[in-house]
Amino acid sequence: MQYRLTPYAFSTPPCAWWDGAFTDDELNQLENEALSAQIRAITGNAQSEDLDEIRRSHVKWFDCDSKNQWVYEKLAHVVSSLNSQYFYYDLSGFAEPFQLTKYEMSQQGMYTWHTDSGAGGKPCRKLSLVLQLTDPSKYEGGNLQLCVGKDPITIEKRRGLITVFPSFVLHQVTPVVSGVRTSLVSWISGPPFR
Repeated sequence: MQYRLTPYAFSTPPCAWWDGAFTDDELNQLENEALSAQIRAITGNAQSEDLDEIRRSHVKWFDCDSKNQWVYEKLAHVVSSLNSQYFYYDLSGFAEPFQLTKYEMSQQGMYTWHTDSGAGGKPCRKLSLVLQLTDPSKYEGGNLQLCVGKDPITIEKRRGLITVFPSFVLHQVTPVVSGVRTSLVSWISGPPFR
């Protein structure tokens, strides 16, 4: 397992990465689950006529049950390790199910600039996690980008790469122009920032 941090001048880094947490067979299993996603993703208070301009993807919720507990355990280890080394946040864990996401070329699947901070009544999301499931040779576009300055950071496309970043950081997925991009997304919650 490898991890690394982006260079950054401030006390909280914009993101950190972890590679090698999952085997190819495990990634295949998760990718197949994501490819079966049928629920049209909705976002916040967006009106239905605006939705396609904000987000075009399908999702499937991935609960922490006996069948999926191994995924939660692996990602809990990754988050705990990266948090203790780089972010130092007071975390309580995964308060929401994981989200498997499918972005398809046929819809020019994308998600415009947004944060994951959550709104009233939801747990306080402190860290966001994205696990890339699709081999980058199978799609074009679909770049995960973080906005932390003048120029966005484009995250390297690599199957199995886990990117963790503060949930308040602006980020987007650019339109998929060929193929299908799948990912697993989760949010790690904790007491509100003070």
